[in-house]
Amino acid sequence: MSKVKRGARADGEATRARILEAAGELFACAGFAETTSKAIATRAGADLASINYHFGGRDGLYQAVLVEAHRRLVDVATLQRIAQGSPSARDRLRRLIEHLVQSISDDAGDWRLTVLAAEILAPSSHIQVLFQSEVPQKLSLVLAMFEEITGIPAQDPALLRCLLSVAAPCLVLLIGRRGLPGPLQEIRQMPQEAIVEHLHEFAMAGLQAIGRKTVQAQSE
Repeated sequence: MSKVKRGARADGEATRARILEAAGELFACAGFAETTSKAIATRAGADLASINYHFGGRDGLYQAVLVEAHRRLVDVATLQRIAQGSPSARDRLRRLIEHLVQSISDDAGDWRLTVLAAEILAPSSHIQVLFQSEVPQKLSLVLAMFEEITGIPAQDPALLRCLLSVAAPCLVLLIGRRGLPGPLQEIRQMPQEAIVEHLHEFAMAGLQAIGRKTVQAQSE
């Protein structure tokens, strides 16, 4: 009996994975609005009932695709390794930027980052799932790093503004995966090391400047 249960569970997980992969590929190609459940089921070699069973419908499936895409960009385990990898917050920030740039630049045909870029460029209500499941723990790890660099307490709104400044260039690189014309494509052709070095130095200078300004204002 237990062997049957394990086999059924494995089959179910395999079906779920096929559906997720098929949906991601189609969402990346045609977008959420133009992708039907029938097309996803056909591509996955599954029936429509399987989509409802594993994801609760097309909306739930799209949200699962977004979560997988966000994890593909950076997952909690990777952030934890970076956070524990060096006693120097400066070095940890560089490693984080290096990881993001490499994730964005590699695997040009990866549907996960293509879907995530499209959602960021034109957010839908489904993006809320990321703020419910993926963002909170990752955010706390990054803010702790910024707090160490700037001396600004994690609960201070100034630290969130720092997050915006550091994250924005990486988001622009991610959106650039969609082939938008202009200088962004020239930047994407530059060596990764040069991009990482620039973003790191720019981020450190900004964080340290805001840190000095904020601490000085609080002491007055």
